[in-house]
Amino acid sequence: MSVQCLFPDHIESLPLEGLYLGLNLYRAAGEGEVLIYSNYVASLDGRISSYNPASGDYEVPKSLANDRDWYLYQELAAQSDVLITSARYFRQLSAGNAQAMLPVGSQYPKLMAWRREQGLTPQPAVAILSRSLDIPLEAIDMLSKRDIYLFTSGAADIDKKEALEARGVKVIAAGETAVEGVRLREALINFGFRSAYMIAGPEVHRELIEADVLDQLFLSTRFTLMGSEASHSFCEGELSLLHTMQLQRLYLDREGEQLFAQYSMERL
Repeated sequence: MSVQCLFPDHIESLPLEGLYLGLNLYRAAGEGEVLIYSNYVASLDGRISSYNPASGDYEVPKSLANDRDWYLYQELAAQSDVLITSARYFRQLSAGNAQAMLPVGSQYPKLMAWRREQGLTPQPAVAILSRSLDIPLEAIDMLSKRDIYLFTSGAADIDKKEALEARGVKVIAAGETAVEGVRLREALINFGFRSAYMIAGPEVHRELIEADVLDQLFLSTRFTLMGSEASHSFCEGELSLLHTMQLQRLYLDREGEQLFAQYSMERL
């Protein structure tokens, strides 16, 4: 499996395996800093999911999902100290509707071995962002071997908070009425994390962008047009300011009919 590098240099053929792993994102941030990065696969018209009446939820359609993008998703996860996700994922996991177990997947033993070789934990820790704390406890139990942190507001329900703490979850207030991106970033740094992989939905993505704490975006673009109104883009909601992004790398995947791009966010 190979791809063609289009930017910053033209390279006719590069192996897909190791394409993102060689970026060493897990040590890109200096001491006392954290690199926060996200990843999406989208159609040419910018859609990442569509509504599925059968499940009553938004899902990545088969026209977007593919093994080559999924492998790079795993490479990005392999480099993370912590995965940033939402309560919605745990509700899907409890209902049996989750796309997959949180990475790194056990079907990628080379990536798990790579983590060990770098001195990383067997699996990334998990940081959940939730205001409501509406998180099924049985879903938390499914990830009992990982360190789990929950970032919420100071107004969170005490009973739900205590029930989660009884399951070993570390609950942190990162805002008065909602999780604030700047306070989240500060907390991640205080816990010693230097690479954080944001794998939550577009609302969380927008909040991190709005707070100016997202550092990099990895975007796979499939050569398809979805044209669905009942769909999501990878940044839902209003942004108060224009955020400029700088293209770092661009690859053409002819076999998978898609582009792989890495962007960095310009600090405001």
